[in-house]
This record gives sequence, structure tokens and C-alpha cells, in this order.
Amino acid sequence: MRIVFLPASRADLRWFHRYYTDIFPDGHKRATDQFDLTLETLRTNPNIGKSSEIHQGVRELPIARTPFMVIYRTTTNRLEILRILDTRSDWKR
Repeated sequence: MRIVFLPASRADLRWFHRYYTDIFPDGHKRATDQFDLTLETLRTNPNIGKSSEIHQGVRELPIARTPFMVIYRTTTNRLEILRILDTRSDWKR
């Protein structure tokens, strides 16, 4: 399944990388590996995340060993990354 990062997720992705480059560089390699593993897991098992309690048709999957979560939806031919949220923020608003 093809993975597409929608515009809002691109800014989130920049924050993810900036966090692990500038704030917590010791975790950069591990977090990047976990992110890549999460995307591969989604590619092969697109319904693995739990259904969102807020938005219909949207799923949530934590990125293991990080405070981040992938918010996504699936269509017939692609998986759309809506957000990559830092769960320490008030992200459920």
C-alpha cells in the first residue's frame, strides 16, 4: 500500500526530526528506526491502529518507544498520514 503524507503531517514530521536532532539527539537513531518500522507495519497491516474516538474513519498507532503517534486513514489504494502527533501535547482538542 502506498503511504502519502498529507500537508499537516509534513510539519509534524519536521518537529519529530527536530526533536530528535536538537532536543534529544541520543534518541535520534532509535526513534528514526521505530518510525520506519511503524510505517512498514502500516504498509503491510493498515488496520493495525486503533479507531479514533474523535474522528470516524481515522486510526491511531503509537510509534513504539517514543512519545509520538501516527494518525492516519486508509483509502482503497493508499494510506494517508494525517498527523504525527507528540502525545505530550493537548492533541485531542
